[in-house]
Amino acid sequence: MYQKFIINDAGVLKFGRVYQHRDLLGWGEDSPYGGGLWKLDEGRRCVLLYGRSFEFGTPSFEHVRRIDWSGLGGTPMPLFYLPHWPSEESLVPVYARP
Repeated sequence: MYQKFIINDAGVLKFGRVYQHRDLLGWGEDSPYGGGLWKLDEGRRCVLLYGRSFEFGTPSFEHVRRIDWSGLGGTPMPLFYLPHWPSEESLVPVYARP
């Protein structure tokens, strides 16, 4: 199992430990806004998002309307995207837009 995330067609960012990104989708859902991988950074007390989904493409965080924290244990944490992974020099904050 791998730590993956997707952004579904309703703008919900979902996390999980799955083999394929599509395993994070519910019945009738699609992921037009991409996905990638995540890892917990305990030192910084945040979640780092990186990479891209081979099935759904690079994540488009401007479409995130809600974050489903259930795949991370239900506790909200700061989220950061690493656009130049594996380099961690550039951290872009990720949040839900109204």
